[in-house]
Amino acid sequence: MKKVVFRRGLALLTAVFMSFALLADPGLSITVRADEGVTLKLHYHRDDEKYDGWDVWMWPDGGEGAGIPFEDEGGEMVATYSVPAGKTKVGFIVRTQDWDKDVDMDQFIDLSEVVSGTVHAYVESGVEGAVKEYGEDVMTGTKLKNAVYDGDKTITIELTGEIDKSQIDTFYVSGRLGDIEVTKAELSEKASDTQYFYDLTIGEVLDANRNYRLGFDGQEFPVNMPIVYSTQEFEDKYTYEGDDLGATVSADKTVFRVWAPTAESVSVNLYETGDPWKKDLIETAQMNADEKGTWVCEVSKNLAGTYYTYTAVLDGLNVEACDPYARTTGVNGKRAMVIDLDSTDPDGWADDKNPHASESINDAVIYELHIRDFSVDENGNMANAGKYTAFTETGTKTAGGNPTGVDYIKSLGVTHIHLLPFYDFGSVDENDETSERFNWGYDPVNYNVPEGSYSTDAHDGNVRVKETKEMVKALHDNGLSVVMDVVYNHVYSGKDFCINRLVPGYFSRINPDGTYSNGSGCGNDTASERSMVRKYIVDSVCYWADEYHIDGFRFDLVGLLDVDTINEIVTKVHETHPDVIFYGEGWSMSSDVTRDNVVMATQQSSEKTPGFAYFNDNIRDGLKGSVFSTSEVGWASGARNAERAMTNSFLANETWSKNPSQIIQYASCHDNNTLFDRIAGSRTDLDEESWIKMSNLAASFYLTAEGVPFMQAGEEILRTKVKEDGSFDSNSYSSGDEVNCIKWENLDDDKYQKNLEYYKGLIAFRKEHSLLRLSTAEEVSSRVSAVEGLDKNVLAFVMDNSDKSLEGESAEKIFLAFNPNETETSVALPDGKWNVYVKGDKAGTEVIESVSGTVTVEPISSVVLVKGGTGGAGGSKKAVVPIIAGVACVLAVAGALLLKNRKKK
Repeated sequence: MKKVVFRRGLALLTAVFMSFALLADPGLSITVRADEGVTLKLHYHRDDEKYDGWDVWMWPDGGEGAGIPFEDEGGEMVATYSVPAGKTKVGFIVRTQDWDKDVDMDQFIDLSEVVSGTVHAYVESGVEGAVKEYGEDVMTGTKLKNAVYDGDKTITIELTGEIDKSQIDTFYVSGRLGDIEVTKAELSEKASDTQYFYDLTIGEVLDANRNYRLGFDGQEFPVNMPIVYSTQEFEDKYTYEGDDLGATVSADKTVFRVWAPTAESVSVNLYETGDPWKKDLIETAQMNADEKGTWVCEVSKNLAGTYYTYTAVLDGLNVEACDPYARTTGVNGKRAMVIDLDSTDPDGWADDKNPHASESINDAVIYELHIRDFSVDENGNMANAGKYTAFTETGTKTAGGNPTGVDYIKSLGVTHIHLLPFYDFGSVDENDETSERFNWGYDPVNYNVPEGSYSTDAHDGNVRVKETKEMVKALHDNGLSVVMDVVYNHVYSGKDFCINRLVPGYFSRINPDGTYSNGSGCGNDTASERSMVRKYIVDSVCYWADEYHIDGFRFDLVGLLDVDTINEIVTKVHETHPDVIFYGEGWSMSSDVTRDNVVMATQQSSEKTPGFAYFNDNIRDGLKGSVFSTSEVGWASGARNAERAMTNSFLANETWSKNPSQIIQYASCHDNNTLFDRIAGSRTDLDEESWIKMSNLAASFYLTAEGVPFMQAGEEILRTKVKEDGSFDSNSYSSGDEVNCIKWENLDDDKYQKNLEYYKGLIAFRKEHSLLRLSTAEEVSSRVSAVEGLDKNVLAFVMDNSDKSLEGESAEKIFLAFNPNETETSVALPDGKWNVYVKGDKAGTEVIESVSGTVTVEPISSVVLVKGGTGGAGGSKKAVVPIIAGVACVLAVAGALLLKNRKKK
């Protein structure tokens, strides 16, 4: 039987030709490629005809989503989507770029009977559902949904309906080297009254490294091959342990090594520039197969500054990809660049150090900041707005003379700057200088390359590296450690990620039916349990710590990675950088791991990752209400009966961990609403003064709690994110500068200055007292206790250093009371005289007043009192050494002066 294959794009002409062809030759089989056969056109109508900023997010059932723009087709706004093979429904959300939804729900269009052709779906703004119409080219019938090969001689297929015996004989399997006979087809044991599965027996075993297609009744569908990557046999054969992957350059040669074990051949392409649209290939050099699935090519020349890619031949197809181990790239990360890293080091780089080395993670006060937010507001008066180099500017001020930029952060008193992603990400076009280029960046493309949009020249691979180092050194010079936000749990595009191109599907968790596991909600999950994925992640974190002097790593959705990978990261980094801190989002998420007995790095597994801390959503939601229900209030904003839960959170005594070194205490971060917005949005019955009091009560609680305090940048100056319609933006990942930037002009307003001083005081008090920075559960249990017999909702704690054995703490006791009620309360104090350091809207290391017997706590506020001593040692526990040294020095000078006076007499 002859086969004719048509491809999408000539649908109507194809239908006409098919009619004539079948009349001329009834024995001719007309085949439409199933993976190219169905086109969905979504027509969107708004009564106001305002379409700017709107698109439609579309995804195949169980697959990755993408934003599809509307285009004007004859006066109608139409989004065109090519439906992947075998998909029987497509989901859609009409939305703005900041995810305002036209209809607030996931909606679906049924395509179960459509074999090929164009389907039109008409959507009216504000109306649920879509009106579906078939184009003239649509072919309907029983449709192939899936085909899964078992690794032996059986392919199990799923159809959308039942077939008769005459159709069974039409099955065939084709590959690059020819067709494979289908010897038998029968109903599968998996079949039911509503699910149509058939088992096809084939004449030979298929090659797991090749691609095959299943043909049936005019359709072809890719066969999902068994994934052998997680088998012990594959791991033993192809796990490479060397440290030379990527391009290694020296004075007289450059060596390229890439891991591509399933490739038939690999070559390296050398280019003049990193601009992927330019046809400036210098030469292509063949690589030689080497150990453990790697390929090597040595060029007898120093190629620093030369751009390159790899081309792998996979099942006869040429696939070009960037180097997974690229150290830098050209614009938009398409071409890697050979780089002499030493040449990018700023002056003094060899002596650059973590300013908080040797300190405990509990001594940290972490400040979360987006690089562009920091400097893009013109009122901050930073010349390098939105760039790495803005962090090198000092002396910048507002119109009113208040410090901005690095000077501002330094004066705040925080210890660590947590920077949102600055590896190379995919959501910003580095080549587009004409539009506002904003995104949080949680969509990795090249993990070991700095993002180009934050550099002054994204086209020169040297610049982004040099300027990132300058940023880090400038922060270190100002006493600020640097935490890098890393996103190893998913990539920007599963199918386009460089490792998945060179070794198809290796980096991601892919189900037997060919769909990507999607626990991340971003279309794919990383298969960290595979040896070369684990090596890649470990190598990457070590590289940032070594080359860029990064002092900490925050892991996005770390609950999708396994504990063995996390522990190996911590161990390897701490071998050379013992002061680096690690923390992340340990939420429990569903992901289809590729082997048995894999334990994920979630909160519940915290005991299995002792060197890694996790965000505490209990204190976050307990203070202000659940992030999933913006109308819900928290303890600080008026919730009742929350005393027990909030007490446990303050003591770092959660069900999932009782180790304060593993608990990140916070009230807000970049996700969801800001602290001020969240409280204001849930307490619309109150005024701004009350919202501010509630925000500051929440701050005083988590900044004095045991554990590791963390805050979103701008929280201290009542940061708010307001959309054009006046509502609060709860997901501003792409909302632009106006919504997201730090509003530096607010510093010239007394209201914000007053709030800033309160935060400064809380931070200074925390750094002054090591009783607030206990590092073990045993210390907390023995030194901190909750006070009983208080008014409803009121909380109070006593911290005890009566034995004066706690290093760096001169206070005998600290007493803390928190009143969320709208009426004042009186709290009995332990015996003795107590100095008040935090009261109402004032906080710091200076005594406000002294009291004994009882203390009055104003409505929606806190008080913190100290008994004995003159305050803590200041800073971290190690600060006691210079203090003792200073005292010794003073005594020595005094002694010398006394001796001199005696001689005069």
